[in-house]
Amino acid sequence: MASSKTPRHGVIAHPRRAGALLAEGALVAFPTETVYGLGADATNGEAVARIYEAKGRPSFNPLIVHVPDLAAAEPLAVFDPLAHRLAEAFWPGPLTLVLPLREGHGLSGLVTAGLPTVALRVPALDLAQAVLAAAGRPIAAPSANPSGRISPTRAEHVLEGLGDRVDAVLDGGACAVGLESTILRTDPPTLLRAGGVPVEEIEEITGPLARDTTPGKVSAPGQMTSHYAPVVPVRLDVTGPDEDAVLLGFGPVSGDLTLSASGDLREAAANLFDHLHRADALARRSGKSRIDVAPVPEMGLGWAINDRLKRAAAPRG
Repeated sequence: MASSKTPRHGVIAHPRRAGALLAEGALVAFPTETVYGLGADATNGEAVARIYEAKGRPSFNPLIVHVPDLAAAEPLAVFDPLAHRLAEAFWPGPLTLVLPLREGHGLSGLVTAGLPTVALRVPALDLAQAVLAAAGRPIAAPSANPSGRISPTRAEHVLEGLGDRVDAVLDGGACAVGLESTILRTDPPTLLRAGGVPVEEIEEITGPLARDTTPGKVSAPGQMTSHYAPVVPVRLDVTGPDEDAVLLGFGPVSGDLTLSASGDLREAAANLFDHLHRADALARRSGKSRIDVAPVPEMGLGWAINDRLKRAAAPRG
């Protein structure tokens, strides 16, 4: 059961305070443009271990390291020419690059789950940038939720899921993108997770990407088959109401909650996790046995939305 107790340092309002706590080895949840991250100093093995403990995350599942810019990323990983082009095009923003570790990188081995690569991202949100500047070091930050559950896009989601397992929560309001970052490997160019940057935009630079989003062995964050799951089961591609389900609508299919009545995929992405949280609570409160979700087109951000929904609906171990 997730704790509902208040974090030791409470809900805080200033990014400099969040950065100072991270530099001291604390566990701090903070917003990015994608979702709230559960941050720890990526060079501090004890702090990173607390991420895995707080989330109940398998130790073979690597973490994304957040840095303020490309200059801060280059001492950590080897950038090939394609990686440089992608970083210049999409950083800061919701793109994560999985690249070979550079010798002398200084990161905890727990961050990479023992892999020879590291996942790096430069967040765009000013508040996240201010946290990184105040911390003065790379910050490992997976989504701030219990492992396998719905990602948080508001501070209250973090508190509901993790409570006093974190030392502080920086409240930055709702996340604008609402989906985790797109994750790529550049050699060879491969999509590892669909996310906040539409694949079509990336392929304008890379050409057609290979897909390896649910491999036999996890090589990047977000590749677990069952992930992003509410407490109640999820059923996909439902086009009408059922008395035993909460319906999450989209476009022409109106529901108890609707991702986007106009069929806008950006609006749907921003609403996805918050609406899943709300639908889960509504289903449990009203005694309904599942969440039904209307079809979402496989285009643009629809690829990432459907990726999350398919993992939310996957059989659970």
